Amino acid sequence: MLGACATTGSPGVSTPQVSDSVRRAPPAATAGAIYNAGTGFALFEDPKARVEGDLLTVLLVEKTQAQKKASTSTSKDTSIEIANPTLFGRPLSRDGTPIGEIGVSGSRGFDGKGDTSQSNQLTGSITVTVVERLPNGNLVVAGEKNVELNQGSERVRLSGIVRPVDVRPDNSITSDRVADAHIEYVGRGALADANAQGWLSRFFTSPWFPF
Repeated sequence: MLGACATTGSPGVSTPQVSDSVRRAPPAATAGAIYNAGTGFALFEDPKARVEGDLLTVLLVEKTQAQKKASTSTSKDTSIEIANPTLFGRPLSRDGTPIGEIGVSGSRGFDGKGDTSQSNQLTGSITVTVVERLPNGNLVVAGEKNVELNQGSERVRLSGIVRPVDVRPDNSITSDRVADAHIEYVGRGALADANAQGWLSRFFTSPWFPF
């Protein structure tokens, strides 16, 4: 009796969550006709994504590299000299030493240099769903991929707008062809924790720390 009540689903496997915007309405019932346009299959139809609910594979080919250099150098020299005044045609002096001569000089300079560089690279693939077809024919796509590993998990999310003309014959498109692309890659678990800096180290390396 207990065995008859057991479920047959695999433990740990969750059903994908599909939003209502990508679910197609069921075909309308016919009045007895043999052919139903809602369930027809076109043998010579282009298999590329074109309507809501279709799938599209996005190849991640993101690669960015930035470099910036700055250099500033300034200098300034100042010198002021006042000659020894004379009295009745003779310079003022004391024990033969002029007492009225004044000399002031100053010098200052600044030399600053800066150099920064950054590079990022993300490769892989993710299959997304067409959630909306815009009036001009462009497709709004969105999707995510979660990978559970023995020591953590990885999640990739992507959303954006693609042109049907940029979709390849194998129903794929590179990520550099996605407009308004929002790509998110997050890793969690023991591996990600090992690469994260502790809260005390972050406190001493924060930009507002005075020392």
